[in-house]
Amino acid sequence: MGEVDQQATKKPAKASQGFSAEEKAAMRQRAKEQKASADRAEGERDLLEKIAAMQPSDRAMAERLHAIIKDNAPSLTPKTWYGMPAYANQDGKIVCFFQPAEKFKTRYATFGFNDSAHLDDGNFWPVAYALKELTAADEAQITALVKQAVS
Repeated sequence: MGEVDQQATKKPAKASQGFSAEEKAAMRQRAKEQKASADRAEGERDLLEKIAAMQPSDRAMAERLHAIIKDNAPSLTPKTWYGMPAYANQDGKIVCFFQPAEKFKTRYATFGFNDSAHLDDGNFWPVAYALKELTAADEAQITALVKQAVS
């Protein structure tokens, strides 16, 4: 029995590495955001500051997405969410967000929707899209998705 007890108390050979530096930074940013005011102007100011600090390719897409969302879903409130540009409904729930490629060192940016978006289409539908650049056709599709998300 002593041998069994010793094995049960041993630490695993390989411990978890925990959260990455990027994930920790995102969590700190989220805590800061939750303490901030729910003021629409303040939220948009924070969002625009985050966009301005992005690398040029991410910044161009984020600026264009911001314009599309403001024009086509004015009911959404701009804010940051884990340090990313995001847009919330009247209940404060994030409807859509932009994750720059640089945030987690990925090869593409992501435009995504949370479950508060009205995109349901049967039992299976996409909620995130990889972006390397935005074409006119991409912008038209995003515009349609944003309109549907807030319908």
